[in-house]
Amino acid sequence: MAMSVVIIPSLEPFPDPTGAVSTFNAAGAIHENTAFFQPLGTNGRTCATCHQADEAFSITPGKIQQLYERSHGQDPLFAVVDGANCPTDNPKDRAAHSLLLERGLIRIGIVLPASPQFQISVVHDPYGCAITTDPVTGRPLVSVYRRPLPTTNLRYLSTIMFDGRETLSPLNNALTFPTNLNTDLTAQAVNAVETHAQGQSPSPEQLAEIVQFEMGLSTAQVRDDLAGRLDAHGAGGGALALSSQAYYPGTNDALGGDPTGAKFNSSAFSLYTPWEQPSANGHRYDGRDDWNDKEKNYTREQIAAGEVLFNTRALTITGVRGLNDNAALGSPASIAGNCTTCHDTPNVGNHSVALPLDIATSRQAGYETNSAIVSALRELSAPDLPIFEIRCPDPANPGATINYYTSDPGKGLVTGLCSDVNRGKGPVLRGLAGRAPYFHNGAAANLTELVNFYNQRFQMNLTSEEKAQLIAFLNSL
Repeated sequence: MAMSVVIIPSLEPFPDPTGAVSTFNAAGAIHENTAFFQPLGTNGRTCATCHQADEAFSITPGKIQQLYERSHGQDPLFAVVDGANCPTDNPKDRAAHSLLLERGLIRIGIVLPASPQFQISVVHDPYGCAITTDPVTGRPLVSVYRRPLPTTNLRYLSTIMFDGRETLSPLNNALTFPTNLNTDLTAQAVNAVETHAQGQSPSPEQLAEIVQFEMGLSTAQVRDDLAGRLDAHGAGGGALALSSQAYYPGTNDALGGDPTGAKFNSSAFSLYTPWEQPSANGHRYDGRDDWNDKEKNYTREQIAAGEVLFNTRALTITGVRGLNDNAALGSPASIAGNCTTCHDTPNVGNHSVALPLDIATSRQAGYETNSAIVSALRELSAPDLPIFEIRCPDPANPGATINYYTSDPGKGLVTGLCSDVNRGKGPVLRGLAGRAPYFHNGAAANLTELVNFYNQRFQMNLTSEEKAQLIAFLNSL
């Protein structure tokens, strides 16, 4: 008897900690009989193993723990190739999967380029495989641990993967963007099957099916438990509205790179402008009874106030590699900005140009001298990860080195360049509420830690009320 195919209606809401998230699929209902949901390798994994529709197309520790208990650790997610802290671990040992179970982290093994500009060594190796030798090339194989990026909202990407390693064709020109994005996502699918699923390259038909499916997805928070529907009373929340959001590479670039010549508009988010004063004078926008609900009105006002803060709150950018050391900007020691200086894509929230940054989430407080960085890192509950020492030549002092201490050297592992150490992309912000923990390494267990980090890191001087407003807004995305 043929097995029934799971069908997920487009815009089906899935509960998350503050409401519900949903996905609009341009092709209609999601049928789980396509290549995205099929095991194409040797270990039983599919794309959906780490990118689940009810988890904003990522996966969270709560779901991972349920899978472990239900399968007694036998679910394909826990394959030791990268679902264990080290590939030589005993797969039956629960402790061997601690980073996956506690923070949703997958091990990524990256072979260093042949002649990197830096020297790398390990100063803390809690699992015993931080740096090993790649059996094929004989070069160092570095293990870092990262959250699975969502396989949705991909039409807005300027970089593929956290460190850009799958951006084979640049995503910087509107004319070539569709073709290049297809090329990059196809390569990403091949590498995912060959590494995570331990298989051979899928067929051209399977690859086309995967990429077409991914490109049709738009995911966003659709409901807040207190505010109600996020598209009510003129608001622009939800996946359906997101699916029609315009985009082109460089749009609203904060550094003046918009190809149309348009100036940067710091008000990159405009989803909740209609909610800024919903209860003023007892006004009811469309006569619905819930407009008289004081709790809903209050929460809507909090969300709208958080959006204004995100767009306009002044902050001071210091010590960010990629900005403060950027010669094209004059290497400014300090930059006055706001959240949308980096999250500039309108109503999406990633950076519309490929500019990897080091905001310090991989750094170690005990080795830092920038007080803002030290204070920010202490707001996080970072997992116990390997710590690497990166030694780069000091151009100002021949024979001397500049040393970095980090849990993830970021793009530097891919290019071998000192200028890329610790740098990585910022992800699309839509659907945040459904996919904690945050940052590439899961260092922020929740949005409270995330906001507290940014408040210290960039000297935002937020009050308790303003923090709550920002969190309410981020949860509404």
